[in-house]
Amino acid sequence: MSDLLTRVAEALERLAPPPAPAPDFAAADAFVWHTGPDRLEPVASVSRVDIALLRGIDRARDTLLANTLQFARGAAANNALLWGARGMGKSSLVKAVHAEALRQGLALKLVELAREDLPSVGRLLAHLRGAEARFILFCDDLSFSHDDQHYKSLKAVLDGGIEGRPSNVLLYATSNRRHLMPRDMIENERSTAINPSEAVEEKVSLSDRFGLWLGFHPCDQDDFLAMIDGYCAVYGVEIPPEELRAEAIEWQATRGARSGRVAWQFFTDLAGRRGIAL
Repeated sequence: MSDLLTRVAEALERLAPPPAPAPDFAAADAFVWHTGPDRLEPVASVSRVDIALLRGIDRARDTLLANTLQFARGAAANNALLWGARGMGKSSLVKAVHAEALRQGLALKLVELAREDLPSVGRLLAHLRGAEARFILFCDDLSFSHDDQHYKSLKAVLDGGIEGRPSNVLLYATSNRRHLMPRDMIENERSTAINPSEAVEEKVSLSDRFGLWLGFHPCDQDDFLAMIDGYCAVYGVEIPPEELRAEAIEWQATRGARSGRVAWQFFTDLAGRRGIAL
């Protein structure tokens, strides 16, 4: 009989493994949240661009940096939604302001949360709530389709439910869409609903829960060239201004777009042709 009970107990342990040990937040300054099993994976080296290299987004940079520093110092701060054009530095800015906070000696952790893991955010917040450190949750490329229910999980971070959002946690999200869902879906639901004014209120109002909206718009040619000039100055690439301008304009013409990402791709090619490692 005792052997049978032992086997039953072992089977139950396999079905319901013991909870994971508390994360060691001293292991790194940045983490990635994984599920199955739940764990915070330390990131030894974050892939990011120095804040001084981010050009053409001065207002968004200054606003997000000020919000981040006041949060890291223990003052009130807002959740932030960075929305707009592709390749204009939304994700880079989040990682850059975190690096700047660390450079100023502030204890701030960055935790990346994938959109598909939003249903587990309650368990993640339980890990962070009792910690002494302060955390920025970073959800990159956030958007929802008309039948996507993940947005309800996001409200646990933005509103916090009955417990409230942990005072040591802030959410920064990036998206190409200001309202986090395609405009054609918004219009379609309005046109087919019994009460059009209420049809998409729950989903559209999600973006209203972010205290900061920072818009990123396509850059003009002067900003595009200024980005490249900045990269050349930092990495010591010397090239006649007329030659640089001609090559940069030709590069962006072949890509059919101007953005911070395209500027960096051009500079990577330029540096590589001169044997410079980045």
